[in-house]
Amino acid sequence: MNPANGWPFWLRLTLAAVLGAAAAFGLAPFGYWLVTAIALTLIAPLFLASETQTRAAWLGWAFATGYFANALSWIIEPFQVDAERYAWMAPFALLFLSGGLALFWALAFLFSKRFDLPPVRQAVMLALALSLMEIVRGYILTGFPWAGLAQIWVDAPMGQLLSLFGSYGLGALTFLLFLSLGAAIVSPRPIRSLIAPLASIATFGSAGLIYDTARPVASETDHILRLVQPNAPQEQKWDPLFAPIFFARQIEFTAAEPRPDMIVWPETSVPAWLGSAQPYLDSIVEAAQRSPVIVGIQRGDGPRIYNSMILIDENGEQAGLYDKHHLVPFGEYVPFGNLMARFGIYGLAATTGHGFSAGSGAAVLDTGNLGMVLPLICYEVIFPQDVSSAPSRPDYLLQITNDAWFGTRTGPYQHLAQARMRAIEQGLPLARSANTGVSAMIDPLGNLTGSLPLGQAGFLDATLPMPLPPTVYSSVGDLPVVVIVLVFMVLLGRSVRTAKA
Repeated sequence: MNPANGWPFWLRLTLAAVLGAAAAFGLAPFGYWLVTAIALTLIAPLFLASETQTRAAWLGWAFATGYFANALSWIIEPFQVDAERYAWMAPFALLFLSGGLALFWALAFLFSKRFDLPPVRQAVMLALALSLMEIVRGYILTGFPWAGLAQIWVDAPMGQLLSLFGSYGLGALTFLLFLSLGAAIVSPRPIRSLIAPLASIATFGSAGLIYDTARPVASETDHILRLVQPNAPQEQKWDPLFAPIFFARQIEFTAAEPRPDMIVWPETSVPAWLGSAQPYLDSIVEAAQRSPVIVGIQRGDGPRIYNSMILIDENGEQAGLYDKHHLVPFGEYVPFGNLMARFGIYGLAATTGHGFSAGSGAAVLDTGNLGMVLPLICYEVIFPQDVSSAPSRPDYLLQITNDAWFGTRTGPYQHLAQARMRAIEQGLPLARSANTGVSAMIDPLGNLTGSLPLGQAGFLDATLPMPLPPTVYSSVGDLPVVVIVLVFMVLLGRSVRTAKA
């Protein structure tokens, strides 16, 4: 029997919010995946006890709001950089973002309650609906898949299943396993009902261990990348008194011996626009001593401005350019920017009403002996589809980022975890240069082969790992997961009509 059936609705809502907040502790930097598993297991009886679709929706919204409020608590940090102008927005940003994202899960709870199914089957329908909503969340209105459920496995053997199913597929499995377990516990025949969920969980864990063991060891190339980390606090980064100090720090790190095969500076690390940055670029070329350098820089093209990355070759010439194409809403641009600017509202990283413009899309740059690289600037690494949309398979991934915006608690570590997920999904190494950290070299299995701690200035000379063969996920993407989820939802829905006929 389900003990939640007799509880008042306000108590169920409160418990749902608490369980949601607890579930977020499975994410980096905590990694308590067991807490997430328990929270998912316990939310199932509360869902089953919902008397109406409306109550189910409110329960799902409370659970999801707790989850996203905890997972995205770092979102208040960017508003503290220019606190006088933006601090008042911070609580509203967290409330509206977490509450808005929670609507996706609320819809899944609402939809699933429409069907008169046995407890375990209804929990399976909920898991499928949540999985579909997570995919929608990752794509609709430019997408925001941050805090995806699959991230809880990145440090566990089961994380290697990302190379088969991707983050949405692994997240769907997680929903299915633990929601069905929770439903089985309170079903009319719990012992019989528990057999399938427990067997599935055992199979999932065993498959992760076996697949983790079976995956090939990531070997290394003989190429050394230098990842530069100047550790410039965001409130000082563009200050005329401090910017020369941070630039000189990067020049010092660039000139250090022995010479690497390539040097990587983080996002917007040159304190001038590309069109007027030649004196800075000359200093970089001199310090690099014929080592190619990749730097993050802003550039203008008529009325448009771009968050860009340029490759400077061993001869000191610009040999490649990439413009960030997946921009941060309300960070790098504001919808209806000129209108909002009249009210003093700009993107946090923008200087005009329209903000930054989007580049033409994913691109692959030729880095000579190191091979072809897919560049990613900051936020772009959280999107599996952005990595999969490369025009050809690169030899490695490269992320430059400025995580000074994210504070020092959870945001930078979650960002790093998502970079590791992209490496596993694609079977490709990923080099990461972050302004304040964590700069790291990540092998194709998602392991850190070297890193610099958060909040420390320095540089990391790391060997570039070899890529693995293309993974299943890199070949098929997210479409199979979408099709499977939809097919099983239809089959479950038809089973209700068949039973009533």
